[in-house]
Amino acid sequence: MDIAEVAQRSGMAASTLRYYEKKGLIKPVGRNGLRRTYAPGVLDTLAIISLGQSAGLSLDEIGSMFTPDGGTSIDRAFLLAKAEQIEALAKRLKAMSEGLRHAAACPAPSHAECPKFQRLLKAAASGAIERSLRM
Repeated sequence: MDIAEVAQRSGMAASTLRYYEKKGLIKPVGRNGLRRTYAPGVLDTLAIISLGQSAGLSLDEIGSMFTPDGGTSIDRAFLLAKAEQIEALAKRLKAMSEGLRHAAACPAPSHAECPKFQRLLKAAASGAIERSLRM
């Protein structure tokens, strides 16, 4: 398949494909005139790249999952650690969302009089919220 067909079938811009090639994530098998050509398996590789990016993996992290011969060698411990990071982030975001909803609907006359809002302010001022988001 030439680069235009891969771009059309994958939904990715040709410039993205060239960038992935530059990063070593995909490799053309040849050229048809001036156009790069790729093996049909490139679509599976592009799907893995998209899935990895959706999970928050960097291109370097995704690239480490590919072997020089075009296969995959996935570090399951790395994936488990990444899944745990995502779950921890989701819990922190859920707590923040609930705090904001409480602040928006709080029956206290002012936020300054709301004990829950005051706890959130103290956590933010101490840097505890920012530190937990970096973990």
